[in-house]
Amino acid sequence: MEKPLLIASDVDGTLLDPFERMTPRTVAVLRRVREDGVPVVLATGRPPRWIPSVAAAAGITGYAVCANGAVLYDVGADRVVDVQGLLQPMLLAGVVAELDRALPGCGFAAERIGGRAIDPQVRNLVIEPGYRNPWGDGEGFETPRAEVIGRPAIKLLVSHPGMRSDEMAEAAGAVLDSSVDVTFSAGYGLIEIAARGITKASGLAQVVERLGASAERTIAFGDMPNDVEMLRWAGHGVAMANAHPQVLAVADEITAPNAEDGVAQVLERWF
Repeated sequence: MEKPLLIASDVDGTLLDPFERMTPRTVAVLRRVREDGVPVVLATGRPPRWIPSVAAAAGITGYAVCANGAVLYDVGADRVVDVQGLLQPMLLAGVVAELDRALPGCGFAAERIGGRAIDPQVRNLVIEPGYRNPWGDGEGFETPRAEVIGRPAIKLLVSHPGMRSDEMAEAAGAVLDSSVDVTFSAGYGLIEIAARGITKASGLAQVVERLGASAERTIAFGDMPNDVEMLRWAGHGVAMANAHPQVLAVADEITAPNAEDGVAQVLERWF
């Protein structure tokens, strides 16, 4: 590949090491990228409120594609620039009814968005009592299911502590129609439901339009199924060695794992 004119990277399992840290080697190469004037875009399943700490460590002040493409967030301005594919209550109710039958014992949560990363007017994550956050961080406002699905959401999260995410995604895909897409960014019992066609690739397409860049001169890094469309879209898609098999199958290149600065090893060719 020629020197990239845009760099897009997933966060967890990719840009961060297994301890969720930004290593000195990665920080150093990202500094050289910035000095060369090449934009770096975080493209992640994380909502905007989980972005500022990562962006600060990386020195990123531009755009972040959040919630698997549903939200375009301006890091420096702390402003939600655009929201695509809101899941409306009627659709949420139908999806939840189908998944309740297909995945008995699962729990549901909904991610919502305001105008900033943390908006005091918005309860960003609402969870029903049966939902279990795989990260165990106690985040979210517990509320009855009717409230979880009663307002528009940027994504629906479904947890099942007794299943793997691969199993859940297969079961969900068998019962849900074409109005939604199913993906996951962690292997331990969590899937994410988005409006049809909302992916990191669709979010990055907005970024290149705003910046006057191109997909062909974009290099993208990822490790989980929610990165597949992004790696296909980019001119050069790079999978981490620790990536899910679906990601390895579509990558143009496989780099070292995130435990060995795989992103930095590739970017050091040019920066």
